Amino acid sequence: MAFHRAAPAGAVCAFFVAAISATPVSLPPAPVAVRAAIHEVWAASPQVRQADAERRAALARADAAAQPLYNPSIQFEGENADVDRRTVGASLALDVTGKRRARMVEGDAEVRMREAALAVARRDVAADWLKASTGAAYAREHRALGERRVALMRRFDELAEQRLRVGDIGAPERDLAALALGEAEIQQASLASQEAGALAAMAAIDGGASRRPADLSSSTLPDGAAVVPVDAEDRPDLRLARAQQDRADAGVAVAQRARLPDPTVSLTGGRVRSGPRTDRVVGLSVAVPLPLLNSGRADIAAARADADAAFASRHAVALRSEATLVQARATYLALRNATAAFRQSRAAAFDERADTLGRLWQAGEIGTSDYLVQLKQSLDTALAGLALESQAWQAWFDYLAAAGRLTGWIDGTSQEPSA
Repeated sequence: MAFHRAAPAGAVCAFFVAAISATPVSLPPAPVAVRAAIHEVWAASPQVRQADAERRAALARADAAAQPLYNPSIQFEGENADVDRRTVGASLALDVTGKRRARMVEGDAEVRMREAALAVARRDVAADWLKASTGAAYAREHRALGERRVALMRRFDELAEQRLRVGDIGAPERDLAALALGEAEIQQASLASQEAGALAAMAAIDGGASRRPADLSSSTLPDGAAVVPVDAEDRPDLRLARAQQDRADAGVAVAQRARLPDPTVSLTGGRVRSGPRTDRVVGLSVAVPLPLLNSGRADIAAARADADAAFASRHAVALRSEATLVQARATYLALRNATAAFRQSRAAAFDERADTLGRLWQAGEIGTSDYLVQLKQSLDTALAGLALESQAWQAWFDYLAAAGRLTGWIDGTSQEPSA
């Protein structure tokens, strides 16, 4: 068991780190507007404020742990009987077992744990808001594209009515145009509802601090090779797990010191008068509590079990961190390549195809049903392309978070190890 406790938690996954590490290249920072929005979100986020308050509380507890463990006490005694006694005494328990030092180590470990928890909270809030904001921005693009579909279907419905009057098309084809318009209006209501839901998801994270979604549609998806993961032990999750283990180990030392008794030294001085005789008295005493009724062994056993649990949790976090990083990288590269291929293909030219189909239908070269089928296919493809690009940006944020580079990308310090 001692060997496993001594093994570094990240050493198990060294192969994965070597497998995905790349030659450092320049990673472009986040747009200035995105950076400013994230800082506003951090300032307004209850999750970040809670983590910061817990950090400040840990700092105060660490200061308290650095104070002397015992306070002196003073005692006055007086007795009027056959013997008159007037004495004053002072006593102080001495920390000879190192309780204060053990508490200081535990307090420092808790401060590191809370600082790591704050870094994790900032990263998680930033990732969640960026993903929700990107989803809202692309939901707006979906709605705008849907509005163009409604406009096309309304124009198509008007032209079908005109052609029916002159006898160019029959009543069934005219009905197809009306049905297509009705379907487009129904689908447009669904798209508007999806945009409202995306905006609500974003507001649930930022509390309305930043109403405008982060629009990255005009930005180029970054090169995945530019992301060089920080060392496993420096990633926020691993830093937090390591600090939790350090605190649990320090808790064992605190429990061990707590069961060791500290002596209390008392000094007494005064006078005693018996009849005509008055004597000055000085007394010194040492009291040591006996750990008979409560030996403290159960507390030590509990602290050791907590330390073992923290070690196992750290190991599990290390494995999960590497697995998440490998998955996030593969997902992002696949979506980025698919997005690039879509942008370069004819599938992205929706406006051009829609105009071409309209001219062909008005010229009578294609029928109404063919026009509607092809237009619907073109629109579905355009919507799928927007969804693909949105997923690629969200995968980018997941990749940065898993690599420990998200806040560095936001602040423009991504070439240095960052949370």
